[in-house]
Parts: sequence; C-alpha cells; structure tokens
Amino acid sequence: MADFQQWAPRAPMGWNSWDCFGASVTEAEVRANADYMAAHLRQFGYTYVVVDIQWSQPNPDGWAYRPFTDLLMDDQCRLIPAPNRFPSAKGDGGFTALADYVHGLGLKFGIHMMRGIPRQAVHRDLTFGDGIRARDVAANNICRWNPDMYGLDMAKPGAQAYYDSVAALYASWGVDFIKCDDIADSTLYGMMKSEIVALRRAIDKTGREMVLSLSPGPADINEGAFLQQNANMWRLTDDFWDTWPQLEGMFPVAAKWAPFVRQGSWPDPDMLPLGAILQRQGGPRSRFTTAEAQTMLTLWSLLQAPMFLGGDLTASGPEEALYTNPKLMAMREDLIEAWQVDADEKRVIWHGRGAKNDYVAVFNLTEQPVPLPKRAATAEPLWTADAIAPHGVAAWATAR
Repeated sequence: MADFQQWAPRAPMGWNSWDCFGASVTEAEVRANADYMAAHLRQFGYTYVVVDIQWSQPNPDGWAYRPFTDLLMDDQCRLIPAPNRFPSAKGDGGFTALADYVHGLGLKFGIHMMRGIPRQAVHRDLTFGDGIRARDVAANNICRWNPDMYGLDMAKPGAQAYYDSVAALYASWGVDFIKCDDIADSTLYGMMKSEIVALRRAIDKTGREMVLSLSPGPADINEGAFLQQNANMWRLTDDFWDTWPQLEGMFPVAAKWAPFVRQGSWPDPDMLPLGAILQRQGGPRSRFTTAEAQTMLTLWSLLQAPMFLGGDLTASGPEEALYTNPKLMAMREDLIEAWQVDADEKRVIWHGRGAKNDYVAVFNLTEQPVPLPKRAATAEPLWTADAIAPHGVAAWATAR
C-alpha cells in the first residue's frame, strides 16, 4: 500500500458546501456546519468539512461562474481566500484559522482547487518562484465550464514547482483534504494524467497527510489502476443531483467500478444531495423520496464509496435518521467487498461479504411496490418495511 493510501483507510465521510451554497459559501456557514457535524455526526464517522469552489472570489453568484472575474492571489500566483467571505483570512493567514477551528472540533478540513494556474496570472505576465513566468508553464486546455485557470504543461520547466508551491501553501494552512477539479473527466481533453501525477508528487513532498479527491467524472475505467496509484478518490460521473434517472443510472456505473475498490483508493459516485440543498435558490429540499434516499445510501455503502453530505446540516430534517442509520453504518464498518449479481429493468441485486456478516440488497427499479424477498429468520434488515417501495431497497445482514 502506498503511503498516501494509508491516509484514507476507510472511505472518507463528511460535508461539502457545493450542493447547498454553490460557489458562494461563507466562513460563517462553514463554521455552523462544522459545529453541527461535531455535535451530531462525528460519532457516525462524518469528519471532513470541505469548502468547495470559488473561495478566492469576492463577488460570487450562487452556482453561476463569473467569467474572467478577478480572483485573489498572493505574490506567488496562488489563489487565497476572499476575506470579505472568510474574515479570518485577513492578512496572510489564508485558511489557517478556519482549519484550526475545524480541527478544534475533532474534525478535518478540506478545500477545493482547480487544476492549473490562474488565467489572470498569465494575462498579467506575473512570475512565481525564482522568476518563473506564469505564461511559460501554462497550457491552453481551459476548463469548459469555468474559465478561471489555464492548465499546466508539465513538460515545461517550472510547472512542477508551481504545484509544489500550491501544495506547500495548503499544507501550511492545515488542509487535510484536497478536491481537485477539471482533472479526471475522460471526455473533451481527456484525463489530465500528467497533472494528476504532478499533484500527487507535490502533496507527497509536503509531508502532510492530505487526502486527494479528483473531479469531475466520468473517469475512464481503463485508467482504474492509474487512479488507484495516484488518488484516494475519483469521481465516476458528472455532478449527481436528486433525480431518480440519475440514481437509476448509477447502478451500472457502480457495478463496473466495484472491482477497483481498494483500501485507501475509493471510486466516488459523488455527494449525497439530501436535506436542505440549493440554499442560494430559496432552499428547496431534496426531491428524493425516503425510499430513493435509502436506495442511494445502500448502493453507496455497498460500493464502499465516500459519503459527503450536500445539504445545509443546520437545517437537517428526517433525512438525518437515514444517513446515520446504525445498521447501515455497521455494514460500512464490516464490509470487505460487494458486487452486483443480477440486474434487469425491474430489479438489481447486490451481495456483500463482511468480516462478520454476509449482505444482500434487492433494489426495486419499478414504480410499484413489490413483496419482500424470502430470507432466513436470522437475517437482520437494514431498513424496516413490509414491502420494497417504488425505487426502494430491501437489504439485510446474516451472521457468517
């Protein structure tokens, strides 16, 4: 096992700001969600608090990106937090104070980054390090949905030094988790393998245990071994939201990637859009039914996938009882491997093997309830019901 894989011996669990606050999350909102996690969710294994995209932008607009807007940088062309949104970042502290606050709650702190170097550093002909010009290391493979950055041409002298500098800054802030975006998508330019390798090398040089998550998907199954060798998490699809078609579409994806689950390296079907999501758009709650939420949580858990909550935790509702279900958490703790054994247009069946129990899950893909399958009298259900609800699941554990 590589050293970095030991930093995530189990699939990371926590909260990410994107689903509820988009590109405009504030320090106050991060602190409030960290407080809630420490008080209510840490005991279940939820420990990471992650600030998602655009934290260096003073004037964000919900989920929309402002093309070519000015971002805040230091004198090394590295993005730094906007103090009007993150007051504790005033001066040269960056995210240090916020990370310290999160650590003081017994939690871990993470941030989002875009691959590459800021466009404005290139356009202003700025330098970093020992006089390296930003334009001399930039590559014209710009993200198709966010124009903030140029890629880095890793064949150019100085490109690795830039990633080394960014990783060193994050380590100095006390970052525990890095979500790197526009780097794992296998479409358009293709997966940015040279930049992934460079970022892996840069993180390792810092000596700090910073879990590396790659986004967005779809990741290329043919690069599964490469991803295992370089990252702790990698996204399997584009952004996942609270619709049944997207959830139903995750079954073949999860089945395909299940053989790549390995301690320290976790295929990632994305965040859990539960509870109070889309807060910048008036706060509609997740459209998933209870049955669909149970299906999602069961499938993610059988895949041994990371579980990052997307809703504003401070506005939590009955969905909290689902993602803290003690039997589900026990399965995640016990599980060694799981796999899909059957699938058609009406149902999907998974089996799992744990250290203590064997597991079976039967997913109902139809719009009608179906009877519960026969099972041993000693079987312990994960979810209690008289039938499998539409889009729902029956799952149970049997002692080995």
